[in-house]
Amino acid sequence: MRRVSKILAAAGTAAALALSATACGSTSTESSSSSSESSKKGKGIALAYDVGGRGDQSFNDAAYAGFEKARKDFGIGGQDVEPSDGESDADKVQRLTELARQGYNPVIGVGFAYAPAVEEVAEKFPKTTFGLIDDDTVKAENVANLVFSEEQGSYLAGVAAAKATKSKVVGFVGGVEVPLIKKFEAGFVQGVKDTDPSVKIKRQYLTQPPDMNGFSKPDLGKEAARGQLDADADVIYHAAGLAGQGVIEAVAGQKKWVIGVDSDQYRQKTLAKYKDRILTSMTKDVSGAVYNLVKSVQDGKPLSGEVRFDLKSDGVGLSDSNPAFTKMTAVQDAVKKAREGIANGDIKVKTAP
Repeated sequence: MRRVSKILAAAGTAAALALSATACGSTSTESSSSSSESSKKGKGIALAYDVGGRGDQSFNDAAYAGFEKARKDFGIGGQDVEPSDGESDADKVQRLTELARQGYNPVIGVGFAYAPAVEEVAEKFPKTTFGLIDDDTVKAENVANLVFSEEQGSYLAGVAAAKATKSKVVGFVGGVEVPLIKKFEAGFVQGVKDTDPSVKIKRQYLTQPPDMNGFSKPDLGKEAARGQLDADADVIYHAAGLAGQGVIEAVAGQKKWVIGVDSDQYRQKTLAKYKDRILTSMTKDVSGAVYNLVKSVQDGKPLSGEVRFDLKSDGVGLSDSNPAFTKMTAVQDAVKKAREGIANGDIKVKTAP
């Protein structure tokens, strides 16, 4: 199996696509270009979103950015499909099956929840490449498992929080208590404690599986953040998808610091009124993962197996868009030292609390 460690960065978004209803969630559809070159390259890319869907200003929107850049650069069509509330694995199987049957290649499931569906559908369509973001359990020649070292980026977020806090209390809000989000928690907690053992850490998950609303309900995030603020936390890191918008709103309202996740949330337009309080974000190059998988298919050399994005390859990291963050010399120095330590192996970051 072909593996890669460094992925091309992808950036930019495009105008929203027109929405239409389908049997399994809603879909945004773009037709393939009518050019002969486009027809040679196939129908294009299909993207099936995780809980929260497009517009979460985080994980799903990062995938959409890679989707749009790939469509433009390679002159291909594409379809991106929204999840339904409370949907089952069978719904995901139906969705991916229909996309593969229509001729899309690759077909990408955004999020670990797609693992069972990808495993089942990939076996039925061996000539189609499937991408699975945030899960490495599907072992098939036509599946690329696009995974990230979230714990490493979260460690840097913990270092930044420990250096920026004045109250010596920081917080972590996780969307749903699943192994993936525990990686965020583990890295953050280790980063805080390695930097300043005296700092207290408040931790809360919004829901427990199988209830996935912790990734999609901003009110839940807002309530959790308010509780941590009341307990004197003045820096809160969230890993809660769309629910994280509630965390950001609550923290910004109290003039404290919040650390975003997945995308550079300081730059998200819908969060613009809160951006001055978004200290930094732990970024994952989800857009690059999507783009590079499409490129591999277009090149006739589709990726398969585990494709890992880590700190050393710039697959995860901390954003520095907020000028206030870049002016914090002590924070910047500590983050730089930690980054170097992780990259050269001196710092081993845990993947579970």
